[in-house]
Amino acid sequence: MWLRRGILAALVLPAAAQAERLRPVAADSAEAAPLVTTLRAGGHVLFFRHADTRGENCDITFRVGDRAGQRNISPAGRAQSARIGSRLAELGIPVERPVLAGPVYRARDTAELAFGARQVAVTDSLLADDFSGPRLDWVLAEHRRLFSAPVAAGVNRVLVGHRTPAIMVAGDAVGGRAFPEGGALVIAPRGAGGFVVLGIIEFAPLPGGGFHGC
Repeated sequence: MWLRRGILAALVLPAAAQAERLRPVAADSAEAAPLVTTLRAGGHVLFFRHADTRGENCDITFRVGDRAGQRNISPAGRAQSARIGSRLAELGIPVERPVLAGPVYRARDTAELAFGARQVAVTDSLLADDFSGPRLDWVLAEHRRLFSAPVAAGVNRVLVGHRTPAIMVAGDAVGGRAFPEGGALVIAPRGAGGFVVLGIIEFAPLPGGGFHGC
């Protein structure tokens, strides 16, 4: 399975995927200032990895709708999610509505706590890879579409999903420990030309956080 996925990813990686691995930056840091300025103008994509899950059980059943069989966000992750939404507003970063989130609860909960349940549309397009089964190729194609499709000036498309599909589509530049829980890829969509990952930003970083043990 992993060999097949690796071959598929190699066939679809944008040119930017061959770049050096990115490093996440905190939204209030000087390093993040150019990304924040870019996002204030709109026309970009913010792909969030779900919030903190440290200390929570690992996935067991891999069934959508089975909360008890999934790894859920932690109490710290719930607070982190709410903080993400408030920081975007404080920084003046406009968000296209609805926000799109995957149906696995850690992604859905992150989006709903950050932006409000009524502002979130749940879509299988943002499924986790290990919940996708035979639809994995379609899920990856949907990630590429959502990363690449043009976004109107004045808003940013906000997506909430999972790390592994992002790595499979965007490449090793976002692999390893580059993309922590609660972090977001800042993506410039290029339509038929694909997309470029401009950086990785954390709006609500947690001390010692970012990665679970599953």
